Amino acid sequence: MTASPPRARPTRTRHVVLWLTVAVYMITYMDRVAISAAVPSIQKEFGFSTVTIGWILAAFQLSYALFQIPGGWLGDRFGPRRALSGVVVWWSVFTAATAFTWSAASMIVCRFLFGMGEAGAFPIATRSLSRWMLPSERGWAQGVTHAGSRLGGALTPVIAVALIAVFGWRGPFIIFALIGIVWAVVWFWYYRDSPAEHRYVNESERELISGALGRRSGPGRGSVPWKQILTSRQMWILAAMYACYGYSIGIYLSWFPKYLVDAHGFTLAKMGLYASLPLLAGVLGDIAGGWASDLIVKRTGNLKMGRRIVAVVGFLVAGSMIMLAVNQTDPETGVAFFCLAVFGLELTVGVSWAVALDIGDEYAGSVSAVMNTAGNLGATVSAAATGYLVTLYGWSTAFGVLAGLAAVAAFLFLWIDASRRVYHGGGGAEAVAAPA
Repeated sequence: MTASPPRARPTRTRHVVLWLTVAVYMITYMDRVAISAAVPSIQKEFGFSTVTIGWILAAFQLSYALFQIPGGWLGDRFGPRRALSGVVVWWSVFTAATAFTWSAASMIVCRFLFGMGEAGAFPIATRSLSRWMLPSERGWAQGVTHAGSRLGGALTPVIAVALIAVFGWRGPFIIFALIGIVWAVVWFWYYRDSPAEHRYVNESERELISGALGRRSGPGRGSVPWKQILTSRQMWILAAMYACYGYSIGIYLSWFPKYLVDAHGFTLAKMGLYASLPLLAGVLGDIAGGWASDLIVKRTGNLKMGRRIVAVVGFLVAGSMIMLAVNQTDPETGVAFFCLAVFGLELTVGVSWAVALDIGDEYAGSVSAVMNTAGNLGATVSAAATGYLVTLYGWSTAFGVLAGLAAVAAFLFLWIDASRRVYHGGGGAEAVAAPA
C-alpha cells in the first residue's frame, strides 16, 4: 500500500493579516493622539481657552461615535479590503488638513471630518479578522491589535513633541498622514476578504480556518440583521459597559498631557515622556487580558466565564488605582498609579472586542460598531465634560468620575454571555445570562 505524501504545514498568512491590522490600529492612535500633544502649542498660537479645546477634542469624538455603525456596515457590505483602504485614505487626508486650520471653527470641522474616517477603522478591522482568526485565537488577536493602538498612543506624545520642536505643531499631522496612506496601499495589495481568495494561503491553512469557522470562512455577504442586533438586550448591556470604558480612556488620550502640565508643572519634553507611560502600561494590559481570556477558555471550555472573569477584574483594578493616583502629592508616584489604572482598564479591551466577535459572528463588524458607538459617545462626553469639570471643580473630580464608572462597568459585565449570539439562525439564538 502506497503511503500518502506528508501533509504540508499550514501557512501563516492569517498572522500576516493580523500584524497588518495591528499596524493600522497603531496609526489610528498616532493620528488621534497627535493633537493632545500639540494642545499647549495650539493654545499658545491661537489663545484658545480650556473649554474651547474641549470642544475641538469633542468634535472628533462625536463624529467618531456617530459614524461607527455606517463604518461597520461598509465592512460587512463591501468587504474589509476596499472599505478599510478607503477609510484610511479619507482620515489621512484630514489628518494632514488639521495642519492648515486657522481658527477654532475650522479645526472643529476638520476634526469632525477626520473622525468620520477613523470611525470605520475598528469595526471594519474586526470584520477583517472574523474570517481569518480561529475562535481560540480571538482573545489574543483582539488583545494584540488593541495593544498596537495603545503603543501608537504611547509613542505619539514623545514622537510628536520631538517633531514639534523641529517643524512646529503642524509637522506631526502631515508626517502621520503620509504613513497612513502608505499603509492603505499595502493593505489593498495584500489583504483578501476570504482565505479562499488569497494566493499565499496553502490548503492546510485553508482547511484549518474553514474547519474552525465552517461556512463563515466563505466570501459571501448576507444582509445585516439589524432588527435582531438592535433589539438584543445583551447588545445594549455590552454597549453600556463600553460607554463606561470609553469615557475613561478618553481622558487619558485627550486630557492627560494637559493635566501633567497644569497640575504638576511639567515641561513640554517631560510631559511627552510621562504622558506615554500609562498608555505603555495599557499595551501590557491589552496583551495580558486577551491572552488570559483565551487561556481560561481553552482550559475550561467555558467561553462565558473566560471572557467575564478577566474583564471584571480589570475594571476593579482600574477603579481602585485611579483613587490612589489622584490622592498623591508626588507626581511621579501619581503617574505610577495611573499606569496601574490604565493597565487594569486595558485588561478589558481585548475581551470586549472578542465578545463582539463571539456574539456577532459573521456580523461582527456591525455588532462591534454598535459597541464602539457607545464607547465613543462616552469618550465624546468625556472630552467636553472634562473641560467644564476641571474649570469648576479641579482635576481630582474629573478623574474621580472614572472610579465610579469602573464599578458600573464591572457590574454590567456580569450580565454578558459571550457564548450566545445576538441574532437568530446558524447555530444559536440570543439570550442573556444572569450573573453567576
